[in-house]
Amino acid sequence: MTTLQPPAAAKRRPARPPAQGNRRSWTGWGFICPFVAVFALVFLAPIVYSIYLSLFRDQLIGGTTFVGLDNYTQALKDERFWDSLARVSLFLAIQVPIMLGIALLIALALDSGRLFGKDFFRIAIFLPYAVPAVVATLMWGFMYGTKYGLVGDINDAFGVTLPDPLSSDLVLASIGNIVTWEFIGYNMLIFYSALRVIPLSLYEAAEIDGAGQFRVISSIKLPAIRGALVIATIFSIIGSFQLFNEPAILRPLARNAITTDFTPNFYTYSLSFNGQQHNYSAAVAIIMGLITMVIAYVVQLRGMRKGA
Repeated sequence: MTTLQPPAAAKRRPARPPAQGNRRSWTGWGFICPFVAVFALVFLAPIVYSIYLSLFRDQLIGGTTFVGLDNYTQALKDERFWDSLARVSLFLAIQVPIMLGIALLIALALDSGRLFGKDFFRIAIFLPYAVPAVVATLMWGFMYGTKYGLVGDINDAFGVTLPDPLSSDLVLASIGNIVTWEFIGYNMLIFYSALRVIPLSLYEAAEIDGAGQFRVISSIKLPAIRGALVIATIFSIIGSFQLFNEPAILRPLARNAITTDFTPNFYTYSLSFNGQQHNYSAAVAIIMGLITMVIAYVVQLRGMRKGA
């Protein structure tokens, strides 16, 4: 019995011209190359250069010499660095929960639909975030003044003596007030945007079951925006460890309370630009970056695990 064999031409599939495949691959690289170039220039290159600087030390005799990890060892034994880190850690532990809690309450109030003029309040609460940090700090710094500011005017008008907000005991809380005022609107917008995408069917089901407002918040709204809560927390942690603008601007008004090692970033800046210790400041900056990255990553893992 003879079997019919398909023609040879039918068994062969026309191969795609190699030039077309190469053209497509190069087209993809052409789209991402601008981003890769900018990313490498503004992100990777400074990190690599900082690591390179941290491995050297300027000496009076011998000039710049390679010292390996000696700068890192010195930073880990530096009490001024650890004091500044403890200060921003205390700032983070108190200021971040207060700021995020207030922002969450405002977002829930705006989303409830029971607040009159919510469009006005949403813009008004977000407006401080549009104020530059330098302007906001200067404004609050002059209000904190006991001789020429709002605190001083209250003391003169009522014959009282209010505590000095820029004293050593209160300056950290005063900075926390400025940061909270600046970023409540930013975090409120994150929470409010997450609340607005919750399916209406969940609210309808809760209404059928007879759930009250507090049950809706605890069982529907908060679980639905857990991702937004984690993101806002991570951003706030990074911002707290990067605290620099507010102490640097307030220092001329409170020199006895805000020292050059008030925060790790301020300490790094002082080492580099005032003490000319560029190599050591690079090591401190690298250590601070690693600490921030680890803490933010742990918070992200815990938040996502709870979300699962």
